[in-house]
Amino acid sequence: MHPFNATRPPGLAVGFAFAGLVPFVTGAIGLWVTPEAWREWVMEEFLNFAAVILAFMGAIHWGLAMRAEEGSEQAPMQLGLSVIPPLLGWFALSLPINFAIPVFFFAFGTLYFADIWAVKQGLAPAWYTALRRPISLVIISSMIVAWGATLVLSY
Repeated sequence: MHPFNATRPPGLAVGFAFAGLVPFVTGAIGLWVTPEAWREWVMEEFLNFAAVILAFMGAIHWGLAMRAEEGSEQAPMQLGLSVIPPLLGWFALSLPINFAIPVFFFAFGTLYFADIWAVKQGLAPAWYTALRRPISLVIISSMIVAWGATLVLSY
């Protein structure tokens, strides 16, 4: 698809990644502009999508671990990084909204730093950080906007 050592992400990956941000941005803004009767549903869908994307992003590490050489010291770490995000997402969905959003915030932030680690270790493509940075910023910003809605508006 794209050279592993390229510094710029492939255009198709950028396009799909930014398309995947639409539910985060519209969900976060929607919490502020949606009539009160719909807010709970918007929040539920926002958090469900966050859990799905967290699982997807964690699974990237499973795929990267499958590339590892036998006896790789990093492969166990990547396998852990592939399983922990979906577990956190699943756990967060069981929490009250005011606690779930910070868990997602923490999970996405931590996963971003795990992705940087994978790139520095040569386990993920060099371009992956350039792709993940704006994605992480938008997701985390959306979480802050959504959390603000829970603190200001009635739920």
